[in-house]
Amino acid sequence: MKVVVTSSGADLNAPSSPVFGRCPVYVFVDTDSMEFEAVPNPAISASGGAGIQAAQFVVEQGAEAVLTGNVGPNAFGVLQAAGVPVFLTKGGTVHEVVQAYMAGSLQTVGGANVQAHTGLRPSGGMGRGIGMGMGRGMGMGRGMGMGAAPSVPVMPSEGVSRGDELAALRQAADELSQKLADVTKRMDELSGEK
Repeated sequence: MKVVVTSSGADLNAPSSPVFGRCPVYVFVDTDSMEFEAVPNPAISASGGAGIQAAQFVVEQGAEAVLTGNVGPNAFGVLQAAGVPVFLTKGGTVHEVVQAYMAGSLQTVGGANVQAHTGLRPSGGMGRGIGMGMGRGMGMGRGMGMGAAPSVPVMPSEGVSRGDELAALRQAADELSQKLADVTKRMDELSGEK
């Protein structure tokens, strides 16, 4: 059986990734032979729809099951429509995750276990109740203020190729550019409200 494991690296000893749509690498594993193929996630830098694109990609690659820590509603919908079950992992290496799957100790999910766009920012979205107020009680609840930490993926240097790290850093740069555009837009809106 061909399964896919979301991964932070390109081999069986790489740490599994807790995210589906924006994980750095998909490791496709034949559970009978343990032969594998590691493929960089083509959707990691997508400005939107990463979960859908990622799900379509793993289905096209012939995955018969997805082993990941989290899956959003859009990705889950694509996988469900294709008849590809999703099993939740709790960390470990790619090899350990596959072994847990083969032992029957992974739980299958009947739906998304995170909200859409969770992989975009550590908070799982735009946030609520902080930011933009500059300490004057004027917070607009948009969560884009100075207190929000930038979403720079933490990737272990061991077992991660330069290409994977570069892809993750490009994703972080894209996210930061989007945050800057959102802040600039809000500033322009506020400037016009006199």
